[in-house]
Amino acid sequence: MSGRDTVLGDIRSALVDVPDAEVPDGDPALHDPRSQQAGLDVVELFIERAADYRATVVRVPPSDAVAAVGRALTRAGARSLVVPPGFPEDLVPEGPWSRLEDAPPLTVRQLDAADAVLSTVAAAIALTGTVVLDSGPGQGRRVLTLLPDQHVCVVRASRIAADVPEALSLLHPRRPLTLISGPSATSDIELDRVEGVHGPRTLDIVVIADE
Repeated sequence: MSGRDTVLGDIRSALVDVPDAEVPDGDPALHDPRSQQAGLDVVELFIERAADYRATVVRVPPSDAVAAVGRALTRAGARSLVVPPGFPEDLVPEGPWSRLEDAPPLTVRQLDAADAVLSTVAAAIALTGTVVLDSGPGQGRRVLTLLPDQHVCVVRASRIAADVPEALSLLHPRRPLTLISGPSATSDIELDRVEGVHGPRTLDIVVIADE
């Protein structure tokens, strides 16, 4: 007798005195997180959750977006800035930093020496405070957002989804995805948190309100 037969036999034995007319109470209602978010401001929820992960998040009107990017770079003392192909030129601030283009591709040594990188996102998830990159225009290769110590991420409010299923509907099904929740961090067995081990130590998110 197999283990399966043993388990099924025990279940039948336990049910032997149950009347035939008795039926299960029915399946429990499926949990739908979107029902809990009805009426919520997904942009505010995203800002709150991203800040919980120690990202610095600001919400600005389109007219202040480039200045907000500049303030984030200045605060971190950036001296060199990686700009991926396709990043909107009107969101690249003037400043004391040198600009590095990834064409031809920058070497690992060049990226490691860079202070900051800009990127757009493919989508963002309010429920988890996560930004999603898919190497599309304005995001560049994955390594661009791994090696510089500061990542300044520009998120348009219209790209913020309430939850993961909704975010997936905004994404290209064949592109590799990178999901980022806060600065790179890890902790040891005593739960001492260390940031910047596997990626940027600083994550700034500039949320651009819809016009």
